[in-house]
Amino acid sequence: MHWSEMIADKIIRRNPDKEEYVCAAGISPSGSIHIGNFRDIATSYFVVRALIKKGKKAKLLFSWDEFDRMRKVPVNVAAIDNDMEKYIGCPYVDVRNPFDTEEKTYAEYFEHEFERSIVKFGIDMDYRHQAEMYRSGKYTEHILHSLKKRGEIFDILASHRTQPVQEGERENYYPVSIYCAECGKDTTKIVSLSDDCTTAEYTCECGHKGTFDFTKDFNCKLAWKIDWPMRWMYEGVDFEPGGKDHASPHGSYDTSKDIAKKIFGYEPPLFQGYEFIGIKGTTGKMSGSSGLNLTPETLLKIYEPEVILWLYSKTEPLKAFDFCFDDGILRQYFEFDKMYNAIKDGTANEAQKDIMYNTTVGDRVLNTVPMSLLVQLGSVVDFNIPMLETVFEKIGTPYKQSEFNERLGRAKYWLENCAPDQVNRLRTGRNWEVYNTLNDDEKKEVEILFNFIKEGGYNLDELNKKLYAIPKEIFGEDMDEKALKGIQGTFFKNIYKLLIDKEKGPRLYLFLYAIDPQKYVGLLDFSYEKTAEEAKAEEDAKAAAAAVVENEDKHVYGEPDAFVPFKEELVSIDYFEKLDLRVCEIVKAQEIRKSHSCLKLTLNDGSDKPRVIVSSIKSEYTCEQLVGKKIIVIANLEPARLTGVESQGMLLAATNGACGCQVVFLPDCVPAGTQIK
Repeated sequence: MHWSEMIADKIIRRNPDKEEYVCAAGISPSGSIHIGNFRDIATSYFVVRALIKKGKKAKLLFSWDEFDRMRKVPVNVAAIDNDMEKYIGCPYVDVRNPFDTEEKTYAEYFEHEFERSIVKFGIDMDYRHQAEMYRSGKYTEHILHSLKKRGEIFDILASHRTQPVQEGERENYYPVSIYCAECGKDTTKIVSLSDDCTTAEYTCECGHKGTFDFTKDFNCKLAWKIDWPMRWMYEGVDFEPGGKDHASPHGSYDTSKDIAKKIFGYEPPLFQGYEFIGIKGTTGKMSGSSGLNLTPETLLKIYEPEVILWLYSKTEPLKAFDFCFDDGILRQYFEFDKMYNAIKDGTANEAQKDIMYNTTVGDRVLNTVPMSLLVQLGSVVDFNIPMLETVFEKIGTPYKQSEFNERLGRAKYWLENCAPDQVNRLRTGRNWEVYNTLNDDEKKEVEILFNFIKEGGYNLDELNKKLYAIPKEIFGEDMDEKALKGIQGTFFKNIYKLLIDKEKGPRLYLFLYAIDPQKYVGLLDFSYEKTAEEAKAEEDAKAAAAAVVENEDKHVYGEPDAFVPFKEELVSIDYFEKLDLRVCEIVKAQEIRKSHSCLKLTLNDGSDKPRVIVSSIKSEYTCEQLVGKKIIVIANLEPARLTGVESQGMLLAATNGACGCQVVFLPDCVPAGTQIK
């Protein structure tokens, strides 16, 4: 049974007679919506489909949390408009659209961007816009209820945190933020609340002082851990997934679950945590607020929507998987095609049927022309469709444009933008540098192949046989099979290097047969001296390679960050002495498969037990650069599980737009375990 069906069964058992089940998901439009967020939607979507499969009525409820405050400006937005910082603290729905598009607001721009991609997956969602829900007064009675229960809410929140409650903290706690009537930001502080909890006096950092009537003024928002369970109750939510950070003990779900029961009298929905999505072949933290993200729309440039859904469907929520921007994508397409074709020809098992049930997009019928073949042959013929049809005909797979056109576009995009080193382009001149490294026998092999190609008149099978026979002509027929394969492999490698500057490529016989021999046969002819053009090309190539080596380790940084004012709150020397700052030596540094920004560092902290920390410094340092370095670590920081690894401390580093993230290193003479005082 598919994992989504098991969840559906639990939902039904909890409330067997419910008329319509509600599975929820929600995202704040802080920037472009990334594929990590999409797992939220996919998980709920599959559960909805499972419920429908079982004869139940169900819907996918999707909330746009556009009433959340803007916390920071994404990198891609700041690059377009450097005047967006003034909106920090305003709800996204009130931030102007910085892009030259028809959308009026920031929230609307990113919502529409995402919704356009969702259509391509055939996912039907019942949208809720939280700005409209709040500002229409639909949540008013629940806001008033929360204000009346603010003491009880505080106690629940305090029971799920590790910091001790400070004097007066409970009395001054309010579960709602007011957006200032003057500046529009949530930089307000409630200074008094009426006995009936209907009106509040507040001050704002902008200097404004005002009175807020919760029965008439709706420009306010409940804090996240109160807002979430309130919405469960309001919408009758039966199921909602969330990232593993929400699923951790005393995390958002545990806290909100208690608030749902004790404050709103609602049995919280079933919750399913999920692992984060990895990316292979590219870098960058998937964060909507940073601007460094991978959106479903971007993903659709290389993946068919069915393949994306298949990856989410076949992987249980608590297991990680990767979207591949390297050649792993070819393996994924192969595996998808194999399962898809098994469904079509009736050979699929029940598990495969369950997985593929979730991947259908409307009435689309896929043509599973191998992506690897399109990649290999497409670049050879420079994606010329008539020529590609001719090649397919020649090799006995007569695919037509209507069968491969959609995938061909994705193959071309992947090659040009993700794997340019895999593009098979013929050289423009002979490769004398490689040719001069060949021995006399290997040069003779090249000559034999040149004469065979030049003469022409062969078919595909004859060309294939000749390629394997040439080494035998030179080295004899009586060698053992292993030695022969080694010599043939070297011959093929030499030909690839002479033609496309690589040691391997598409099947050589297909490669040589697919393209016009007149385009490459001259590259195998070394019967005349090097030309002036070839000599110049060699010098230019050497200069370019040297420039790459010289600059490959250089980072490009931006302007310095604006000065951050010193914190007004002073700490005593006693408070500072609670921090245990220790010198540690990095004895091992490892990449973490599920993370694109973090490294796992194993430290010698002076004790007899290794210490492990996780640090987001991958963009600045290689593992090799870090081993042996002395760093400063907060040793008594509460352990936290990051990217699947328990981190036992935090290193000290300076972060600024002018320098990136620079770790504080100490001289080698400082022993590991030394206290920083």
